[in-house]
Amino acid sequence: MSIVCPTWLSFILYNPFRKAFTDRRKILIESGITKDSVVLEVGAGNGFLTEALAENAGKTYVVELQEGMIQKLTKRVQKFGDKVSIIRGDIASIVLEKEFVDVCLLYYCFHEVGNSIKAAENIAGAIKKGGILSIYEPTMEVGKREMQKTAALF
Repeated sequence: MSIVCPTWLSFILYNPFRKAFTDRRKILIESGITKDSVVLEVGAGNGFLTEALAENAGKTYVVELQEGMIQKLTKRVQKFGDKVSIIRGDIASIVLEKEFVDVCLLYYCFHEVGNSIKAAENIAGAIKKGGILSIYEPTMEVGKREMQKTAALF
């Protein structure tokens, strides 16, 4: 069982310092996200990247497990209307449409997934042929060897 960031600590995920020191636009560019992209963001938390995705992608689907995070996320993205759809659940056990996204973005979350094999299968099935999987993990928690294992799952 993996540990996820509890809702009561969500302020560390979205705060002025993180916003100032994280180039969210660069992450979107590196991930191949354009104004026409349909994006799947896994582990959206309270919306640190979701907000940037909604401003820059055509449509964003977010998967979030924790109800407390979903409440915060819902408030943060309501101004974007139907550009953002929230999917409640665990990426390893939800049913996703096949080949419906251009890009899947995993930002500082995959190391927290309990059933990484099933999660990888679900994610891979959701990405269109020729689509992009973009994985960012914190180097303090996920070393090179673990990252190579994650990449090999896909």
